[in-house]
Amino acid sequence: MMLRSRAVVLTAVAVLSLGVGCSKKKVAAVTPAAPQPVAQQPATPATAQPRQEASATPAVPTPAARRTTPDAATRARIEQLLARIEDAYFDYDKHTLRADAIETLRKDSSELRDILKDYPDYKLTIEGHADERGSAEYNMALGQARAEAAKAYLVQVGIPSQQLGLVSYGKEKPACQEQTEDCYQKNRRIHIVANATK
Repeated sequence: MMLRSRAVVLTAVAVLSLGVGCSKKKVAAVTPAAPQPVAQQPATPATAQPRQEASATPAVPTPAARRTTPDAATRARIEQLLARIEDAYFDYDKHTLRADAIETLRKDSSELRDILKDYPDYKLTIEGHADERGSAEYNMALGQARAEAAKAYLVQVGIPSQQLGLVSYGKEKPACQEQTEDCYQKNRRIHIVANATK
């Protein structure tokens, strides 16, 4: 009987061992799913502003305001050019430009034109003069006609008309006071000056 009891105990232990072994295998066979990685978002600072979408059209920088009058250096250059453009002279009782008057006006007028077109508010004045012979009224009209002839030529070479003013002094501002033909010739002229700027 002891043998029998022993056999029962051994059988029970073997069964239990098998059962435990089987259950362990079942547990080992079922492995838990690997944890899914969580995408971490970078921490946003509390003061960060939300990003704005880029505009479809790029911003065009506004151009700097253009000067309408020349700076001091350019005005000095204009004065140099005007000083080199000598007075243009006329024949007695005439207002048509002579060949030497045209040559005088032609000198440096291209550079003057190129400067003035960039400064539309900058103006020059063409002064018309006459010698002392004749009445004051007649010489005022003659001086005006001479200034207009010079202006027409300068406009023809490209200086804008609206930048050229006219004034006639007639015989009021002579360059020479002697009563000689040579002196009279010096007074029959036009003279170009730059207007004073503010």
